[in-house]
Amino acid sequence: MSDSPRPLDGQTVLVTGGSGGIGAAIVEQLVAEGAKALIHYSRDAQGAQQLLDRVGGKGWIVQGDLSDEAGPESLWRAALELSGGRIHALINNAGIRTEIPLESPSAQWRAAWRREFQVNFFSAADLCREAVTHFRAHGGGRIINMASRAAQRGYAADALPYGTSKAALINLTKSLARSVAGEGIVAVAIAPGWVRTDMAEQFIAQHGEAAAVADIPVGRMASPSEIAELVAFTLRPSQASLNGATLDVNGGSYIR
Repeated sequence: MSDSPRPLDGQTVLVTGGSGGIGAAIVEQLVAEGAKALIHYSRDAQGAQQLLDRVGGKGWIVQGDLSDEAGPESLWRAALELSGGRIHALINNAGIRTEIPLESPSAQWRAAWRREFQVNFFSAADLCREAVTHFRAHGGGRIINMASRAAQRGYAADALPYGTSKAALINLTKSLARSVAGEGIVAVAIAPGWVRTDMAEQFIAQHGEAAAVADIPVGRMASPSEIAELVAFTLRPSQASLNGATLDVNGGSYIR
């Protein structure tokens, strides 16, 4: 058995939305490659604890309400305390998708946009700000923002806030990459297409599998583990030149 170090040995990584789906797969992959994970959850404390148990207790669970304006800063402070004052990477994975038709009443329309931008973008921006301040004081770090194919090619009219907020997240990533890389801070965006998660299963239940994969040339959705492997790869110390990249994981359904 090899005793060579794993790629992420010694790293502590905060994963938002880490208790299930893609977030849980990311946590499992990070720990498998040597990291300790700060598993953020909003309501599913049991799921977060079960995940921590599944990865051998190599990390911590931390609660935070990212729909609240004060939530991101409180989450960062709690994560820092749990980890003993050092976080090496931030994975902004938490996100929501709201269906809100153009014909909706104005108050509902505005409320949907504000909540989705708060969770998908403003909370990520606030956490990026906290991370940059921390990384500057500790010799650098990594920021990985989970965007979406929807940010690249546009999205359906009944879910405009989702694609728009994810597009803003990509621009945030690019702006950080151009602004703080000289201080050892690398920022990367990952833009998945359909991934086999609960959201995808709900779509399949309503519209059928064929509709879900109709425009994916490889003929299938990505698995959460595929996304997780890529996230872990971007955190390797050798991959600093990925700074500013948006990595598409969509089976060829959107090609730039």
